Amino acid sequence: VYVFLIGLLMAQYTYTGYDASAHVAEETINASREAPNGIVRSVWVSILAGWVLLIAVTASIQDYAAQRATDTGLPPAQIFIDAAGRTTGIFLLLICAVAQFFCGMASVTANSRMTYAFSRDNALPGSKIWATVNPRSGTPTNSIWLCVVLSAILVLPSLYSLTAYFAVTSIAVIGLYIAYVTPVYLRRRSPDFVNGPWNLGRWSAPIGWIAVAWVCFIVILFMLPPYSPVTISSFNYAPLTVAFVLVFATVTWVVRGKKNFMVKPPEGHTTVPAEEVLHE
Repeated sequence: VYVFLIGLLMAQYTYTGYDASAHVAEETINASREAPNGIVRSVWVSILAGWVLLIAVTASIQDYAAQRATDTGLPPAQIFIDAAGRTTGIFLLLICAVAQFFCGMASVTANSRMTYAFSRDNALPGSKIWATVNPRSGTPTNSIWLCVVLSAILVLPSLYSLTAYFAVTSIAVIGLYIAYVTPVYLRRRSPDFVNGPWNLGRWSAPIGWIAVAWVCFIVILFMLPPYSPVTISSFNYAPLTVAFVLVFATVTWVVRGKKNFMVKPPEGHTTVPAEEVLHE
């Protein structure tokens, strides 16, 4: 049963990142409808493509013990090579590398827009800098570079210790799901909530509460140890990183956030219409 529950997390990894449409809503025409449509389409594509990928990879496992002890250090890479041959396997890995590159670009795009939005509301240190929009490109260039630099810093631990890298990044999926479901929970508790142009009608409440219950369940699973016996290198550091982020967010809110949040926005934050940028 424990292995089955932990196995559910494989699917959960494929159901992340669909919120990117919301983060670029200010740059989207008819955003109140197209942003949620983009989220729904992303989920459906993830369900279908993710299911096919997981089934294909799982069915291609030929020697579980040998592939875990592969010289490549990457069991999925060895699965590709064993199932399709060395040349085709390397080609499939190249496709994965290109896909990861585009995923990184999408992540920087989404993160930079979140940084810009929070800075516009004075929620981050140095908000005036990160909320500035480049008048030539109409994009928050400073926020983009901030996200690039911070992402590079997060990767640095992997150069000397994978354990340290996994400890830092273990909050990634949990943090996303907590961020996804918190607004849903708060909206469902608010009797004054008014539906937008895109909504689920009478299904909004039941689906919302199901989402809250499911995320609570999988967050617990994400915090459980995936290996036995538990060692320093196999320990699941997610609970510690989640606790650190929550404490850090609480302290910064008490010390600075509640005094500055949603006050007068910094100068230079106004976006430029796409028509003007293209015209120039």
